[in-house]
Order: sequence, then C-alpha cells, then structure tokens
Amino acid sequence: MIRVAVYNRQGKEVETLKVDEAVLGGKVRYPLLKQAVVMYHANKRVGTAATKGRSMVEGSGRKLFRQKGTGNARVGNIRTGKRVGGGATFAKVARDFSQRMPKRQRRLARDSAILGKLQSDNVVVVDELGFAKPRTREFVEVLGNLKIDRSCLVTIAADDENVYKSARNIPKIDVIAVGQLNAGDICNHKKLLFTKDAFLSVTEKK
Repeated sequence: MIRVAVYNRQGKEVETLKVDEAVLGGKVRYPLLKQAVVMYHANKRVGTAATKGRSMVEGSGRKLFRQKGTGNARVGNIRTGKRVGGGATFAKVARDFSQRMPKRQRRLARDSAILGKLQSDNVVVVDELGFAKPRTREFVEVLGNLKIDRSCLVTIAADDENVYKSARNIPKIDVIAVGQLNAGDICNHKKLLFTKDAFLSVTEKK
C-alpha cells in the first residue's frame, strides 16, 4: 500500500489516502511505458515535407535531341533531376508517422506512469480546485502552497473552463481531464497534481 496525503489549497494536510499498487498494475512496466511515449511523440509529428519529382515540374516530356550522332552526351527530357529546373531525383513525399497501441496497452502504460510518479513521491493530491472565475494569481498561490515549482500536469475530474483559463498563462503547467490522461503527458511533466475526485477515479476503479 502507498499512502498519499491530501492537502487543502493552503497546503495543509487534511487526510490520507491508501493506494493499492495492484490497481495500477502492480509494477512499473518500463518497456511498455517507453513504447507509449514513443507513440505519443510520433503522433505529434507532422509529415508534410515534400519536394517535386520529375513528374510534377513543368516542361515537355520530349527527348531534347536524338540519342546518337550529335557528339553530346545522351540526355532525356528537360524535367530530369540533373538539369536546372528539373524535379528532385529522390523527391520527398508526405509521410504519416503515426503509431497505434491497443486500448488496454495504453491504459496499462498510463497506470505504470502514475505508479512510477507515486513511487518517486511526485504525486500531489488537493481536496478541491475550483474557481468562481479565472484567477491566475490564485492558481499560482495554490501551487506555491503545495510546493510545486517544477513542470506539473494538473488532473481534474471533469472539464472546467475556469481552471483551464487560470493555468494557461503559467509556464510548464498543463491541465487535463482525468478521462484524457495518458502516459505521454504524465512523463513529460515532473509533478502530477490531482484533485481528490480525479485521483479516486483512477485508483478505485474496479
């Protein structure tokens, strides 16, 4: 069992939660975790680099002059890659770098990432994180009270526009709903800040 303290917005401990490692897979599966991180990075790549080949540039397809009898080296048409204005010899084409993983593997990788953060004491749980309206200053104060001074992924139970707007101007702080939590985002941040409801939805699943 892992004990996790729950703090209020002033940084004072109000209760303690117990987490069974078995709910999060029992151990950190590093090979699976790496596979998931590589997949999320690959899926962010934009494979739009492209150059024109000989079939795409303007110009006639006629052979410039006959093969023999001119004293010149043999040539093809004006669009060949060795002539100025011709197409690239090995033209780049748009590529799809995306990778896929089964849903169960993605969930297991997410659980391994959370378990790894728990074992390294990089998970912070706050009892609530609601704002009547967007307040960046208040959000910064909450982070300071919780002693979060590194990159942090804030995980909330459901989409909350006020929380998103309060955090969007704070460097290295990102907000995500627990239903969208994934191994790639977890590994890209040093700390994980959960609201209590979001944390329970992850650690008390059947």
